[in-house]
Order: sequence, then structure tokens, then C-alpha cells
Amino acid sequence: MIHVGTCSWTEKTLLESKEFYPRGTSTAEARLKYYADNFNVVEADSPYYSIPDISTTERWADRTPENFIFSAKAYGALTGHGIDPKSLPVDLAAYLPKPEREKTHIYIKEPDMLKIIAQRFRDALKPLMQTGKLGVVVFQFPPWFLYKKTNLDYILKCQALMEGLPIAVEFRHGSWLTPKARVSVMTFLREYRFIYVTADEPQYGSLATIPFVPDVTGSIAYFRFHGRNKDTWLKKGIETSLRFDYQYSDAELRAFVPAIKEADMRATETHVMFNNCHGAKAVRNAKAMQGMIQRAL
Repeated sequence: MIHVGTCSWTEKTLLESKEFYPRGTSTAEARLKYYADNFNVVEADSPYYSIPDISTTERWADRTPENFIFSAKAYGALTGHGIDPKSLPVDLAAYLPKPEREKTHIYIKEPDMLKIIAQRFRDALKPLMQTGKLGVVVFQFPPWFLYKKTNLDYILKCQALMEGLPIAVEFRHGSWLTPKARVSVMTFLREYRFIYVTADEPQYGSLATIPFVPDVTGSIAYFRFHGRNKDTWLKKGIETSLRFDYQYSDAELRAFVPAIKEADMRATETHVMFNNCHGAKAVRNAKAMQGMIQRAL
């Protein structure tokens, strides 16, 4: 079964576009319910920036139909990204040394602290687990996370921290998917029951990004389409959404359909997620892809 959706339903520029949500759909509840009328899966990217309150995920579960699926992007501290210490729950931030709390960007590497953060993150997802609405936890590793033994070991540590939750792994550095490395990488993911994320992103003829290499390593096939905006992808200091300011043409979307169909034949279910979340581009492309897949089946 193929599910198509987007990697946000409340991204700022989507709301500003006033294209997707009807007039009067101005509350969090109304927006989520309207989104769920159009798509049956979503990837919540907000947990990457801060661990949600359980009350928030309870509302997500309550406001969506029984068969709706939420995947969640792992909190940045768990994937080796820098975080704003203010994004931590207040009681967890209190564990940090005072100089760390006063910074705007820190990296958390202390194992015990990561265990506490992971537990709080897992707890936040319990309402989705209990209602059968949790898809996967997307561990998107940073561009400086290269293919090497120590990083394979770190991925296994992430798995231990999640205590059985389904983990989807997305790489951002091309070293993971070179012709020489990709067989051993896929073997590793299959052996340890990770879900591989097939991603599409701008290409520069270097290892700065990963190539589009479709594969399936678990029961779920997972696609993330970031867009192909080469002008903004590698720029520093710009608004995040501008990296994803790209709308796929119909011809580009149709070119993905065979890979999606083939993946779905190898998986129990397939998630096709659009992360080109600038304005209404992701929802436009997701709607178009829904139609193309329906016609192709």
C-alpha cells in the first residue's frame, strides 16, 4: 500500500501561501483535520527542533482518523546536530552546565544525557504508539556524518536509545551511497532492521549530497523528496524553507513512479513524503503524485 503525504502541515510559508487550507481553517485542530481529509500520512518535523509535549501528540492522535499515520523526525540532539539549549524541556536543560545553557548552539555528546533525552522523546510518542498511528522515527544524520565504522556504531547506539521503535535512516553525505559502499551499507541496514530512506535532493557531481538510490531494507519503503534547488541547498545562514523552495514538474514526478511501485512490491507499505516545504509546493506535488500512482496501479 502506498501512502503519500508531506513533511509538515503547518510550515510557516505554507500557511502564508493561503493556497491549501480553506478560508476559516485557522486553528491547529481545523488544519490537522483538513490535512487528514486530503492525505493519510504526515511526517512531523517539529520534533527535530524540540521534544513535543505529550499533550501535543495526544491531540494529534485525537484529531485524526483511525488509519492516519504520523512519522516523526528525531530530535536533533539524537542525530548529532547542534541544538538550541532552550529547545530542551526546562527540567532537562537544568542538567546542562550553566555556560552551556547560556549558549545558542550546543552539541550534546554525554551518553547519560542522551539517554534521558531519548526517554523523553519516546515518552512524547506514546499517544501515537498506543493508537497505532506511529509510522517511523526518521533519523536524518547531518552532512558531516560520513561513512565509517564509528558512525555505524553510532547508528546502533541510536537504535538502542529508541528501545524498539522503528527507525528510518537518512544519510546526507554521499560517502554512504558510493558504488563501493552502498552494498555494505544496505546489508548493515537489513541486518539490524533499519528502514532505509530513499532521498532525492540537488546534485553537484560531488559527495556533498546523496544520489537517488531506491532500495528497501525493511517492511516499510520510505521516500523523502527534498526538491532540487541547487542555488540554495548548500547556502548557510538562510531561512531553512528556502533550501526546499522547489516544485517538481509533472515529468520529474512521473519519473519516480516506477521506483515507487517497485519498492512497494518489496515492502508491506510505502511512504512517499514531500519535504519541498516552501509555500504550497509540497502539497501540490503530493496531490499530483497521488493521482499518478492511482493511475499507475
